[in-house]
Formats: sequence, C-alpha cells, structure tokens
Amino acid sequence: MASQQHLEKMQLRQNYRNLWHTDLLRTIQVDAPYCCFAVWCAPCVSYLLRKRALYDDMSRYTCCAGYMPCSGRCGESKCPEFCLCTEVFCCFGNSVASTRFLLQDEFNIQTTQCDNCIIGFMFCLQQLACICSIIALIVGSDEIQEASQLLSCLADFVYCSVCACMQTQHKVEMDKRDGKFGPQPTMAVPPVQQMSRMDQPVPPQVGYAPQPAYGQPYGYPPAPPASYGYPAPGYPPAAAYPPAAGYPTAAYPPPGYHPSGPN
Repeated sequence: MASQQHLEKMQLRQNYRNLWHTDLLRTIQVDAPYCCFAVWCAPCVSYLLRKRALYDDMSRYTCCAGYMPCSGRCGESKCPEFCLCTEVFCCFGNSVASTRFLLQDEFNIQTTQCDNCIIGFMFCLQQLACICSIIALIVGSDEIQEASQLLSCLADFVYCSVCACMQTQHKVEMDKRDGKFGPQPTMAVPPVQQMSRMDQPVPPQVGYAPQPAYGQPYGYPPAPPASYGYPAPGYPPAAAYPPAAGYPTAAYPPPGYHPSGPN
C-alpha cells in the first residue's frame, strides 16, 4: 500500500509545471561559496537544509521526509534532532533526495531533462564502477583493478559534485521562498490593449507616411476594388456623349466572330 502511494507521488511529480530557480549547471555561478561549503561539509549542509525546509519546526520531522518504508518508525517524535543527524551521516544520499522531493511536492517543481541527465549519469557511473570492481576481484588482473579504482574515484567525484550542486539548488530555492530575492512578480492577466483582438485598432506606422499608388493623383480617393470576375460598381464609366444616330454600337467580339476565322 505504501509503495503504491509512493508510485502515485512519483507519477504526479512528473506533471508539475514549476521550475527550479536555477538548474544544476548554474548553481556554481549563482552561489559558489555555498556550493564549496556543500562539498566539504555535505552532511552538515543536508542537516541545515532539511531543518530549513521544515520551517525550523522539528516537530514535523520524519525520517527521510516520509519517502522511505522506515519513515515514522525510528522514534523521530522523541528526539528529531538526533534522528536527523543519524540520517544525514548514515544515509546521506537519501537525505539529499528526500529534501529535494519535499521541496518539489511543496512548490510543484518539476525536474528538467538536463537535471535528469546529470543525475542519471551519476547513478550509471556508480553502477559501472561497482561492476568493474566485481570483475577485477573475479579476474584478479592488476590492470583491471587499477582501472576499477580510477573509475571508482571518478564516480565518487561526480557523486560529491552533483550532490553539492543539488544542495545549492535547494538552498537557492528556499532563499526565493523566504523572500531573500525581493518580492517576486505575480502572474496577472495582460491589459486589454495588449491582447490580440479583431477589433483592436492598428498601431500607427513608424517611418514615412504611406505613399499613394502609382498613377493615383493626390487628393482623390482610390478607385473601389473590383471583385474577381466582376467589375467594380460604376465601371466602366458612362459615355460622355451618346452615339450618333445610325452609328452602330461597338461590341466585342463582333457578331459572327469565330476563333478559327469569320464564318
């Protein structure tokens, strides 16, 4: 039952629409000192961030923020500070992930594709290092052993770097929550004149005034446009003089005309 609820939460988290204030790639640029602090004192930072995420109310604390099967069964209500210390030192990775899920569920924050790729690369590298270590133990080759050790060091370096960036990302998000960046603009309906409508007047043109069409004298209105296949109203103009008596009315084509020649 609990696992089904966690699965539903994970599926619901994929539909969140808000974004982190800063992504993992820019956390060093946004707050480099705190990122260095998160590298060298990672458990302490995890402790401070979890406490801050709970608004400094440790009565709300639950082991791993309620996202693990052991949550609520470790005596957190009796000594939450000690339980949190134990969590950040013994289960550091889970403590960072739990704080992240806690903030995401509170503010409906989604994880971008870039962040997912970075976190996925970290996990894949750790799994690859573990597999290479097992192969090195089975084969007993010194070259494979050295390669597995180098890969393990690389995986640990990436793990510490990504966790530091994640914790800095959480800190920046809570700075935004607590108003340390100043008042945030609220979403509002745009004014009427800025909305696209059919009855909205066309804004004045910039530059030169429009010139009359070629052959159209100044001061005269343009001729009314003609619909396709039909003459415009009042066209052709009436003849100024009536035709003379007995003079045949001009017609085109003349009577009896055939394209192949006269009949």
